[in-house]
Amino acid sequence: MPAQRDYITRAGWQMLRDEADHLWRTRRPAVVRALADAVAEGDRSENAEYIYRKKELREIDRRLRYLGRRLDQLVVADARPDDPGRVFFGARVTLIDEADHEHIYRIVGADETDAATGAISLHSPVARALLGRTVGDAVAVSLPGGQTEFEILAVAYPG
Repeated sequence: MPAQRDYITRAGWQMLRDEADHLWRTRRPAVVRALADAVAEGDRSENAEYIYRKKELREIDRRLRYLGRRLDQLVVADARPDDPGRVFFGARVTLIDEADHEHIYRIVGADETDAATGAISLHSPVARALLGRTVGDAVAVSLPGGQTEFEILAVAYPG
């Protein structure tokens, strides 16, 4: 069975790349300088600044290793689909639920989900139910609160 690909939008990939650059070029050098200053103070066993900076440096290095591996694994999916009326990765989908509440979701990779902006993972129950559907389709989704039915009002691809 082939390995599952991890997709990400171009903007999401750039956000992770910018985070890695910021950590490497700005944050890490500042912590290394602060650590060197703490070492110059002498006794390291009771030096709270030294202990804190060592921990902070480990966390930065851990995040940099993760981002390096993750950026190599991700596949940027920024091509427009042949049928822009269907829901695929990167789509912004407007739905209406049974209570006539409107919901707007954007289907993105797991690394760029954000509930506040409506960015949901490609692997979420709602996204899986929407994939391949078109405007006017009714979709039943099993959510933690029970079965919910949505109707697709609009599909758009930003950018």
